[in-house]
Parts: sequence; C-alpha cells; structure tokens
Amino acid sequence: MFIYMIILLFICVFLLYATRNHRYWSQRNVKHDTPVPLFGNHFKNLFGIKSITQVANDLYYKYPEEKVVGYYQGRTPELLIRDLDIARHILNVDFGHFYMRGLGRDGDIETLLKSLFHAEGDLWKLLRQRLTPAFTTAKLKSMFPLIINCAEKLHLAGDNIVKSGGECDIREFMARFTTEFIGACGFGIEMDSINNENSTFRALGAKMFSRSFRDMFLLGLWQIIPEIRKMLHVSDIRIKTAITGIVTTIFEQRNYKSIGRHDFIDMLLELADKGVITGESLEKFDEYGKPKLAEVNMDMDMLVAQVFVFFAAGFETSSSASSFTLHQLALNPQIQIKVQKEIDQVLSKYNNKLSYDAISEMTYLDMAFKEGMRLFPSLGVLHRECTRKYTIPQLGITIDPGVKIMIPIQAIQTDEKYYDNPKEFRPERFLSDNLKESVKYTYLPFGEGPRACIGARLGHMQSLAGLAAVLQRFTVEPSAKTSKELPVNPWINVVQAVEGGVPVKLKLRTNYQKKRNKVLLASFEYFI
Repeated sequence: MFIYMIILLFICVFLLYATRNHRYWSQRNVKHDTPVPLFGNHFKNLFGIKSITQVANDLYYKYPEEKVVGYYQGRTPELLIRDLDIARHILNVDFGHFYMRGLGRDGDIETLLKSLFHAEGDLWKLLRQRLTPAFTTAKLKSMFPLIINCAEKLHLAGDNIVKSGGECDIREFMARFTTEFIGACGFGIEMDSINNENSTFRALGAKMFSRSFRDMFLLGLWQIIPEIRKMLHVSDIRIKTAITGIVTTIFEQRNYKSIGRHDFIDMLLELADKGVITGESLEKFDEYGKPKLAEVNMDMDMLVAQVFVFFAAGFETSSSASSFTLHQLALNPQIQIKVQKEIDQVLSKYNNKLSYDAISEMTYLDMAFKEGMRLFPSLGVLHRECTRKYTIPQLGITIDPGVKIMIPIQAIQTDEKYYDNPKEFRPERFLSDNLKESVKYTYLPFGEGPRACIGARLGHMQSLAGLAAVLQRFTVEPSAKTSKELPVNPWINVVQAVEGGVPVKLKLRTNYQKKRNKVLLASFEYFI
C-alpha cells in the first residue's frame, strides 16, 4: 500500500511539474491548442515531425480570426503574432521590451553562441555597433572584384556539370559558390569550394547545419526542461575547434594586426587590439534612468564566435535563397527567359562583365529574387523574448518576462490577405508601383527593426551576383527528380532546409553554345 502511495505521489508531483504554466494562455483568453504534459504543443517539432516554420504556419492558418495565438514550448509560454501592427510594435516601436532573440543558450558554456546572432542584451548592442561598419556600401563595392573571380569559377563548375549530363543539386552548387565568396571577401583566403566537392570548408559548412542524434536529444531536453539547461552542452566541440584553427591561422598570417584589406578579419583584429569595447548599457540604468556603461572583452572566444556566425549565416541563407529562386525559374521558363534577357542587355553595356553597377541595374532579376524569398524565406520565423512585463496595446493582454514570441514570416508572406494568388511565382509583385500599395510588415525575409539582419545588403548582393553568373551562361530546367513543392527538413529550425537538396538540370544557353561552336570551327579550319 505504501508503495502505491509513493507512486501516486510521484505521478501527482510529475503532473504538477509537467503542466506548470499550461493555464497561462487560457487565463488571458488567448486561443491555443490544448497542451500535452511536459511537451506542451512542441511535440511535433521536438520529434522531427514538423519544422518550427511548419508549426507556425499551421497555427497561423488554424486561427484566421485571431490577432495572436498561444503556444507552449514544453512549459514555456510562447505567443504567435498574426497581426501586423502588433508585429511592428514588437520588432520596432517597443523594441526595449523585446530586444532578446530568445534562442541563445549559455554563451559561457557554448562559446560559439557569443556570436552577434545569438548574443543578448549589452553584448548584442555593443557587437552590433562595432560590426555594422563592415557592411557599408563602400565595403560592398570593394568586394566586387572578388565576386567576379568567384563567378568565373562558377562558370567552370557549371560547364563540368553540363558535360556530365547537366543533372545537379543546385542547392549544393550555390552553397559552394557562397562558401567561396565568404572565404574571399570575409577572410581573404581561397577556400577552393566551387570546383572541389571535397573542400574542407564546404564540409565544415555542411556540418554546421546538420543535426546528429546527440544534438537532437540534448536540444530537446534543453527546450522542455529549463532546470537542467546549465548542465547541457549542445554545440559540437569539433566545429569550434575547426573554426578556432582557421581563425588562429589567419591571425598568425597577419601577425595579429590589420593589414589594410578592410575585410571582416581586419575589423576583428582592430577590435582585438582595443581589448575591451564599451558603450551605453541596454539593460542597466542608474537611479536617474541614465544608461550605465557596459563593456565587452574581445577575447579569442568572442572573436571566433563572430567568425563562426559570419561564415555560417553568410553562406547558408544566401545559398538557400538563390537556389530556391533558381528552382522557381526552372519551373517558370518564361520568367527565366525574361530574367536572362535583362542580364544580357545590362551586361552588354559593361563588356559582358559582372560589376557592382551592372548588378544594380538588374531590376527584374532583383524582383525574381525577392519573390523567391517571399515564397521560401531562409528564416521562416522570427523569434523574440519579452524582457519585462508588457501590455499589448491592441489587445490589453499583459505578458511576463520570459514569454517567447514567434512572428511567422513565411505564413504572413504567403497569406492571400496580403498577396493575390500567394503561391504563384510572380516577380512583378515587386514593381515599384505595386510596392507603394503593399502593406508594411508583409515582407520580412531579413527581419525588421534594430535586430534586422546586419548582413542583409551583403547577402542580397552576393545572391544576385551568383544568380546573374549562373543565368548569364546557363539555363535551369526541371530534371526527372525535380518536384514542385520542396520537402522541408523538419529537424532544422533556425534556417529552413530541404531534404534531398534541390535537383535541377543545367543546360548551356543557346548563345553560349553558338559561341563555342564558332570557336571549335575556327580551330578546326586553322588546323586544316
């Protein structure tokens, strides 16, 4: 009998623990799905049934009349935002209440998470201020000769694919291009990733966005049992070791001093030379409400973390966006022809060479790329966390510090309320006249507000350059393996990924084939 009482007591204690906070949204009259003990509503994401973007999309369309929808990540209350004005307040107007992204784990334990993307509070603010100068227009223009070099390598790699029948994973093809670009522009090194399928850097990049069973298990525990988070070490130590080795080698080559390349590594070396960076605190104030002074020590762990996120975000998001655009162009050949005609016309004014000014004139290519990002944004959901008690002005609902926020980018960008025939690939949506009529906050692929993507312009530019390089020389067509709807990998959450890559077929464009035939004929006549 005593044993049964102990078991019953254990069950009661477990249920109290596992359902704690599960009345949070019902107490505030916020619609939500019924949570499951311990898992909340997070079961499908936790066990790889659906990605967090798919979960957010489902919630968004399940409650079409609601401005917000409740969700539970384990026992942690989370709020999905459907109303654009509420989204505007969270991302911009009331940013002081939502400056935390709420994704990062303990940066002291997992030091790669001291990066700008994961950093919170004062660390984020000081890093953002110091790293922003790396992405000015002047810096972007100075990088373009390196982009041209990468584009020429892309042509050679594409030629080899065509010779082998043309079948390829365009996702992997563009990832090799963006990896090469980030290496050249960010770190001043030749990564040899475009024409070398076994490139060490490409393998490292792929590893960053793959999940082992260990990763999935530990991250699952981290999400549903907050009490043990301090004891968990989720990041792969091998990635940290590899990135640290790369950074140390480059620093040693530059003798730990800026060498005037004005690339990302030079900027980090300048920050390292200062040792400590200071600025006004985002979190701490004196008795008069004036921000206190905050400081960050730019030690090796801090520098390596910034290189990690520059490399990871730089190649992953751009290659995802550009490959999905090429996938859509393969399925919409008439639009692809129109894009190629524009590329030809613009390049004819620049001696058929890519340049910063040439890319800037390719407005239809830009519209096609934006339409690709509308349909399949690299980040399908924006995350924020409430930092102090906040009352949503549009609803009168008060939420507490620690409540997570989800803004479902993909769902908003494919809502027929904002876009006519939203699943149709139609670049003309981004004509300037149409943009004047569009509603603010219906297009958020790079985020919005103070925590918007710092490298948005760099990512945009390198993606357009990669697309122009491919479409200048090749046509993309559906292959036997191409599907209209790409299967999303449910295990990858921070960025969207597809299972099995993005298969298409590359063909040499007719005008390039004619040029090649003329060269071959001339060579033949010479030898005759």
